[in-house]
Amino acid sequence: MATLRQKILAYINGAVEVDFRKDVLIENRHQGYFIHEWNIDSISKPTDAELDALTDKADDIDYNEKQLVKRKAEYGSLQQQMENIMENGVTAEKNRVQAIKDKYPKR
Repeated sequence: MATLRQKILAYINGAVEVDFRKDVLIENRHQGYFIHEWNIDSISKPTDAELDALTDKADDIDYNEKQLVKRKAEYGSLQQQMENIMENGVTAEKNRVQAIKDKYPKR
């Protein structure tokens, strides 16, 4: 299920990189999560209706973020990746990475 953060990312659609510590501050009060501060001058603050309309796209962002976590876990450390390249060659590492991407596809 998409979070408010993911709905905001869907709304911005890559137009700017968002820092959720200074550009957009989200708070949780008794009524739930809401945008406390919107500090992106180039994009207007979205309404709740605009964000709700992006639920499907935000669900895709949620799914993709989870897939990336799984991929990173299987990629291993940079040291492990370099060792694989040194022992088996770049092509073998590329094939291994592609197999992981195929195992955990993004939408």
